[in-house]
Amino acid sequence: MPKTPRSMPYTIAKSPVAAILVSALLYLLASLLTQNSYFLLVMTLVPLWATVGVSWNIFSGYSGLLSFGHAAFFGLGAYTVALLFTHYGISPMIGIVAAGAVGGLAGLLVGLPTFRLRGVYFSLAMLAYPLALLYVFEWLGHQEVALPMIREGGWRYLQFENPRMHMLIAMALLVLALFVQLRIGRSRFGHILLAIKQNELAAEASGINPFRWKLLALAVSGAIAGIVGGLYAVVLVIVTPHSVFGMLVSAQALIFTMFGGVGWLAGPVIGALVLLPLSEMFTATVGKTLPGIQGVVYGVALIIVITMAPEGLIPWIMRKLRRTTDATPASPPAPAPAATDGTGRFPATHAGPMGDIILRVRGLSKNFGGLQAVQDVAFEVRRNEILGIIGPNGAGKTTMFNLLNGILRPSRGSVMFESRELVGLRPFEVCALGVGRTFQVVRAFSRMSVLDNVKVGALASETDEAKAHQVALEALRLVGMQAHADSVAGALPAVQLRLMEIARALATRPTLLLLDEVLAGLGGSEIDQVVDVVASLRRAGITIVIIEHTMHAMVRLADRLLVLDHGKVLHIGEPQAVTSHPDVIEAYLGKKWANHVANQ
Repeated sequence: MPKTPRSMPYTIAKSPVAAILVSALLYLLASLLTQNSYFLLVMTLVPLWATVGVSWNIFSGYSGLLSFGHAAFFGLGAYTVALLFTHYGISPMIGIVAAGAVGGLAGLLVGLPTFRLRGVYFSLAMLAYPLALLYVFEWLGHQEVALPMIREGGWRYLQFENPRMHMLIAMALLVLALFVQLRIGRSRFGHILLAIKQNELAAEASGINPFRWKLLALAVSGAIAGIVGGLYAVVLVIVTPHSVFGMLVSAQALIFTMFGGVGWLAGPVIGALVLLPLSEMFTATVGKTLPGIQGVVYGVALIIVITMAPEGLIPWIMRKLRRTTDATPASPPAPAPAATDGTGRFPATHAGPMGDIILRVRGLSKNFGGLQAVQDVAFEVRRNEILGIIGPNGAGKTTMFNLLNGILRPSRGSVMFESRELVGLRPFEVCALGVGRTFQVVRAFSRMSVLDNVKVGALASETDEAKAHQVALEALRLVGMQAHADSVAGALPAVQLRLMEIARALATRPTLLLLDEVLAGLGGSEIDQVVDVVASLRRAGITIVIIEHTMHAMVRLADRLLVLDHGKVLHIGEPQAVTSHPDVIEAYLGKKWANHVANQ
């Protein structure tokens, strides 16, 4: 399947629905040519395990969190069907639905504590769940649960004389799971998950609650895995803890997907189609002589794909067949003047005089152990003002921004924004109140397009994707980046990355915009370009607080300057007064600036 525009790392073919249905039909036709019951069983297991891979892909492929614990959801689904059938006579038709509910609920319960962990700690914690459940079910006496065989009317219990029926159901389940993944990949849900995967802090600063979206992804993934586990119990008739909670179950979901291509729609399908029959063939032929050969096959396949095609088989093949011809224009167009399209999504283009106090900071302090990074900082920002913050490296400027928008919690102090206390709020909550933010080092979603980067800011609050698209386009127009909407963010030069990040912050529709060294690393003409954009945003009615070292630009832009030194406010006032103050010259500007002032 071909890959989509490089804004999305997920494979969505030009006609994905047709591709899925045709592939499923061809697979079913192939089963008609097979009479051997063992081969038919293997052909049933392929779509079953491919669906487990799809469920893993929906979570780990989108969120970027590596799960070693999907056997927990799979096993709970299998035991739900088996126990309901054996103890209460409930048909597996109903049991499979219940298995999906149990898997989804388990995803929520697992995610609540586990998402507090990061990286390898999250993966190891996920691994612990199926291992714990294995021993729990053994302790409960469910070492081996056999589903009763019903000869008359067995179809009501998903028991058929023709083994192809199980394969038909398994294939239908795989098709449904692929449609779910396809839908997620094209939705607000998938777009947000991809943003979280590529840069979680940037996504949160853009108004997205990462915990909520990751939890929802794990619930959906767990529900699908639970349904597959339920059908697996029906197909194999006997359920044991090791067969559904064992290490190999989680490993198969991961390995099949990695072999085919993580994040690709067909990735787990290709992995299961190649590796499962191969492992079954070795198990059937040399399994008695070499017990555990199945795990060896998977291990060798994983080593091969990691060393030769780390992104998976599909992207490796696609890279061989296609040359990328992306090109980025050498020189960006001049920024367009700020204006609205009449939708009212951005403030009207009217600067007006500075108004009431919009931000009031009192006694803001932050300690890192014995280090006092910010000490009793106090200042006010008026509506429609540009307040510049200057100071030497290590003065606490970025730390103060992190305190203002919730990335860090202050040791003490108060931050009032439009009569609302911000201390204690998370970055996405601060953003929702109207405080946008850029970063000292640009945090781009590098594999997304420029438009998709900016759309992340709009999607945080806008559920209608068409409206979010228009908001993103308007934000790009405000910074003069509309011509680069389809460019891949990772290929942009520094000035365009800065403008794109400003546009993403604008897409959250802020009242107050915090700009952290947006001129860093830029040349003369590029500085002028960004300065013009910032000035136009103020004319559009956006209040701005900007950290910057480029003094000539700050003097042009700022209504007032606040000087930080060793975490304390050294001086605050109009640019001319601040830059000529002896203490400021001594602490920050240095002799060169002092001579410049003296010669004027």
